[in-house]
Formats: sequence, C-alpha cells, structure tokens
Amino acid sequence: MLLVHSLHFPLCSTRRTPKNPRFQPLPSSSHPPYLLQFRRSHRQNIKHLKSLGIAPPSSPESLDWVLSIVAYLKAKGFSESHFPRLSFLCPTLFSSSIDPHLTLSPVFSFLASDLSLSPTQSRDLILWCPKLLVSNVEHRLRPTLLFLRDLGLKNLDFPTNQNAHLLSTPVEELVSKVRSLEELGFSYEDAGGICARCPAVFGYSMENNLRPKVDYLVYAMRRSVEEVKKFPQFFGFSLEKRIAPRHLWLKERGVNISLRRMLLWSDEKFYAKWK
Repeated sequence: MLLVHSLHFPLCSTRRTPKNPRFQPLPSSSHPPYLLQFRRSHRQNIKHLKSLGIAPPSSPESLDWVLSIVAYLKAKGFSESHFPRLSFLCPTLFSSSIDPHLTLSPVFSFLASDLSLSPTQSRDLILWCPKLLVSNVEHRLRPTLLFLRDLGLKNLDFPTNQNAHLLSTPVEELVSKVRSLEELGFSYEDAGGICARCPAVFGYSMENNLRPKVDYLVYAMRRSVEEVKKFPQFFGFSLEKRIAPRHLWLKERGVNISLRRMLLWSDEKFYAKWK
C-alpha cells in the first residue's frame, strides 16, 4: 500500500474599470460576465450583500471585488439562498484576497476532472463544506484525494457531508489518525482498512472516543482488537449508552455474540432476544 507522509438582481456592466490590478477581462461565455461593475448605487450594493449574509467591505474597489465573487458563484449554479451558508462557514471566501481565476476556478476544475462531478454535484459538495473553495488544489485537495483512494475509500465522488470534510482535511491529519490507531494495537495496514471501511473514524477523537473504546473492549469485555477489524463501526457507537450497557446485559446472561450482533440490533430487538 502506497502511503503518503506529508471533507436576484440582474448584473450589468459599465465603462468604469476597477483599479484593482487583479481585475482582468474574461473570455465571453454563455454565462453573464462576473467581473463587472454594477449599476446599482453604492448603498444598494451594500444592502444587496447584507441581504446575502455577506459583510460588505468599506472601500468601493473591495466592494466591487466581492460582488464579482458573488456573480462568479451564481454563474456556477449557487442561488442567493446559498450565500448566507457560504458566508457563515467560510467568511474569507468573500474578501479581496480571493481571486476567482486563481483560487476558485482551479477547485471547480479539480472537482470536475479528478472526481468527475457535474456542476450540480460540485455545488452540492461545496455547500457541505464551503472551505473547499479556498483550499489549494495541489497542496491540499489532490494529495488528500490520492491518500484516501490509496487507503481504499470508495464513493468519494458523491456530494456528501463526510466526503466534503474528508477532502478538505490536510493529508497530514489523516495520516496522523491512522498512526493513532497503530498506537492502539493495529498494524498500519489494518488501521488504514478500518478508516476505509468506516471513514467517520477520521473525525473521532483519540482520547475521547478511540482509546476509551479500545480499552473497554480489551480490559472490560475481554475481547481482541481483531474484532474491530471485522466491525470498525464499533467506534461509531456510544460507549456509555450502547456498548457498556449491552455488554453487561449479555454478561449477566452468559451470552457471547459478535460485536455486530451486539450493537447493530435495535433496543427493542436486542432486549427482547436476550431477556
């Protein structure tokens, strides 16, 4: 296994050219041009941004720049109802430091080429985790994608909350979580397999989730970590509300069953089976 060690108002143009040197004319397309000045008054533009949940910048040039980012995202399929979420979860997206050409376009190209997402799927993935839009493709998104695929994760091309946050995670953090599982007694390959079969593990705390559950499994339940390799979803169940109560219930009755049967069944079915 290869390992890497390093988730509406019409727009109209005017003749005035922004002083910001990063403004460059775009080639014509079927979409309305988005790096444009707006015929609304300065006050109307501020009011418009506020209605989208975006904090308006103070200078007119920066205001024009933020408006161009809004227009760019609208051309990519985002509606005005999406902007409050985008702004709340990723406020840096609407700043003069973001260039649609240099920052946003590479992300959309990556989602289309490396993940084969449609424009609608790309939009939906970004809505789950807007900071994807300000993530560097070469240093963040592509290395993370390659690492996840190398571990064996499937269906990364679906716009889900989990996939969005996994893709936005630095590869170093993902490697660190696999290494943490090694500390609990798994080989690197087994730890990677656990993460591949239960990717939610990447989001679990070592001290508040993984270690206490493994300790309980080994010292209280007298079971082997090998069982977790077969059923990595074990880490997704509450120790206090599910794992420990059911273990004690079965122990009192002298019943020994697999982790899967012990934890997957509903309370009604579980407690009716072993009265």
